Amino acid sequence: MSNSSLQGLSLALPLTSFGNVLLFLFSVSLASSINFLNMSVCVSILLNRALRSENRFMYMLSTCFSDICSGVSYYYVGVLVVKDGINSPSETHLIVPTFLGLSYMAVLAAQADRYHAVASPFQYSRRMTRNRTVVIICAYWFYAFLIVAVSNLVPVGVAQRITSIGSFVANIFTVIIMIGLNIRLFIIARFQLEKEPPSVERDIKLSSVYLILVVALFFLMAWLPVFCQVIVCNFFGLVCYAFKNDATDPLRVLPRLNAALTPILYICGCSPLRATLLTKVWRPCCRRR
Repeated sequence: MSNSSLQGLSLALPLTSFGNVLLFLFSVSLASSINFLNMSVCVSILLNRALRSENRFMYMLSTCFSDICSGVSYYYVGVLVVKDGINSPSETHLIVPTFLGLSYMAVLAAQADRYHAVASPFQYSRRMTRNRTVVIICAYWFYAFLIVAVSNLVPVGVAQRITSIGSFVANIFTVIIMIGLNIRLFIIARFQLEKEPPSVERDIKLSSVYLILVVALFFLMAWLPVFCQVIVCNFFGLVCYAFKNDATDPLRVLPRLNAALTPILYICGCSPLRATLLTKVWRPCCRRR
């Protein structure tokens, strides 16, 4: 890193007051929690072949991996003054926000996958093989970074217009789709699956549907304020208050809190994952210590 880049980096808040120190420690602790929890879930899925054979766990893996990237980057954007802008020495070239967007895309894809699985189980078993699921996951990762590459290659004014229009259209449509899928999944779980005779397959379907419902609900609660801000500030061109960094912006902290909450929901709501985590990941590590 050049000397000019080093001079452009500074703490978002000087550690001269008790409140600033608490905020600094909170940011570091949040980043560490995101990394630890999501890494634990990733390792659990990778160690268990039975989990890797199910499509829903592949989407979990994708979500956790993008959240790990968000957690690692939060050591940078949550502590230092980081601005994605023209000739900014601290810019991330839109890569850090993309990791958050990938988490959102993974949850949306997982919702669609669960809806297809419970609404058309026979067609789902024929169409959605694990290889096709991996292709879908790779496709939205490629699409996200293709947009990042295009935004960094075109002039700043063009990139801002693309980002504002794209954010408006994508946010509106994906939020409507996610809410609609939540309602449909709830209706299916409440009135269709629960009327089926008790069986292991029924219980697995119910638990997977309820889990993705809860995860998507918390995602919406964490993301809707940010979406509204992006639409108001970028699309309508209104002047919004500029915080020093993501750690001082409460709307930007919410998705990071959700990145730590999502693996907890996965662990609490999925017994096979929880059993693998306790027996193959955490317990061996505790014994070594």
